[in-house]
Amino acid sequence: MKLYKKILFLGCLVGALAACNDLEIDESQYHTTKFLFSDFSRVAMGITNVYAGLPDELSALGTLRDCATDDAVYAWSADPVKTFYDGSWSANRLIDDQWAHYYSAIRSANYFLENCPDDFPDSKWTTNYEQNLKELRYYPWEAKVLRAYFHFELLRRYNQIIIADRTFTTEEVNHLKPVSYQEAADWIVKELEPCIKVLPETWKDTPSAKLGRVTKGFCMALKARVLLYAASPLNNPSGNSSEWVKAAEAAKELMDANIYKLVDEQVFNNENAQGLIFGRRLSAGNQFEYANFPVGMGGNSGVCPSENLVEAFDMADGTPFSWEQHQEDVLDPLKRDPRFAKTLLANGMSFKNDIIESFDGGRNGMPQDGASPTSYYLRKLLQEDTNIDEGTGTITSFGHIFPMFRYAEVYLNYAEALFEATGNPNFTGDWEGKRYDMSPVAAVNAVRARSFMQGLDENIDETSFRTRLRNERRVELAFENHRFWDIRRWKIGSQTVKIYGLRLSKDANNVITKEKYLVQDRVWDDKMNYYPIGNGEMNRNENLIQNTDW
Repeated sequence: MKLYKKILFLGCLVGALAACNDLEIDESQYHTTKFLFSDFSRVAMGITNVYAGLPDELSALGTLRDCATDDAVYAWSADPVKTFYDGSWSANRLIDDQWAHYYSAIRSANYFLENCPDDFPDSKWTTNYEQNLKELRYYPWEAKVLRAYFHFELLRRYNQIIIADRTFTTEEVNHLKPVSYQEAADWIVKELEPCIKVLPETWKDTPSAKLGRVTKGFCMALKARVLLYAASPLNNPSGNSSEWVKAAEAAKELMDANIYKLVDEQVFNNENAQGLIFGRRLSAGNQFEYANFPVGMGGNSGVCPSENLVEAFDMADGTPFSWEQHQEDVLDPLKRDPRFAKTLLANGMSFKNDIIESFDGGRNGMPQDGASPTSYYLRKLLQEDTNIDEGTGTITSFGHIFPMFRYAEVYLNYAEALFEATGNPNFTGDWEGKRYDMSPVAAVNAVRARSFMQGLDENIDETSFRTRLRNERRVELAFENHRFWDIRRWKIGSQTVKIYGLRLSKDANNVITKEKYLVQDRVWDDKMNYYPIGNGEMNRNENLIQNTDW
């Protein structure tokens, strides 16, 4: 269908050159630019199209990205993310290649920004005109934020990217030059700052009461995340403390805004969560449950948490888990951090009004096809009430809300950035002209308190604090699309290749014997900190810069 009049798709960056022709308008069709921006409702459809570029982390890779980290393995040999860690990844064999997707999403945002009107005066006497006008004038700000977000998704994958702040001519498109990571991060932040001043804190109290739209908090959380990544060892190899200070200040600004709360609540699949800044709302379905419920309970196992992750959860008294000291209690949710039982399923735990049996010969254990190789199953993100047994005649489906930004992350961002800037876990006071009244330790302990966990000792030393901080981030944000990127920005990939699980055996006296064993020994190369740019893209634009060693 021919949609745009002399608008060159930014897809020239991402598709075959033959697909990058100017598209002529067929005036006999009702899809001209003029038509698409002809009234309030059609413009609303246009901004919805921009939102469609947001990622669906539940299904984008065929499973959760965490299966490519030391937090989980995939139950089946046909692992959708195996290319990330088996050594077969290359510029010709890509995985999660999002170059085309996000430049297409950016193209949609630019098209919207270049054509969205600021009023429909002929509609002045129609019902809801004033409210529609107010919404209309927010749309370009939303599009700018989304465009900035799409650039960030490209940046953390590909390192040196092209800033696409407008549509391009045929002459320009294959001669565009990428910018450095820092230049791109600075551009994203600059784009977000005016949006922070304009967008509302929430849409819940507006007449339309629309949810799932970007807000002031989304902008501020994205700014804090962008600056944290830019300050991290991967992108700030000199350890420039001023980059960490900028990240700390950005997180502090959102904390000081007092929009959200750290409270004990479920933050996924809960649109009313006080700590949810923005969640990707997905339509009702049961595919995610079918893919990840335990075998023996109507599911296909899918994401299986690792023993590595299990041991990252503290004991209930706040003591770090030690296999030598605590192996007898490794499966006991009452003796572990409360987040343990909210994140994963272990042998003996209750799920769907039944008891998990992941020991050998158990309902959910080996040697069944698809049984978890680690003995653990996923709990977080699942809608437990889903019924996927066709034999019952009561198949149920639920919508899902994947937490893209939430308040606990902001506290952990703040703690990391202020600590790395000052080198002091207990720092409070003035630093580079800003006042910091909450120390890094206090910020971490605020997150722990949300789950009624004892705080870290305030006398903790620098090395121990960095370890505990990173561990806190791992358990608090498990399966929320952070670990994969944290491994890279911290440059710790080589420490994450050995993935462990438990073998559980039950004897005639119902005594469970536990054996910790190596499930996978993966391939890591530091070049994997960034994605390769596909050779097809490199051939189309000679100015693109391939990441080192790809």
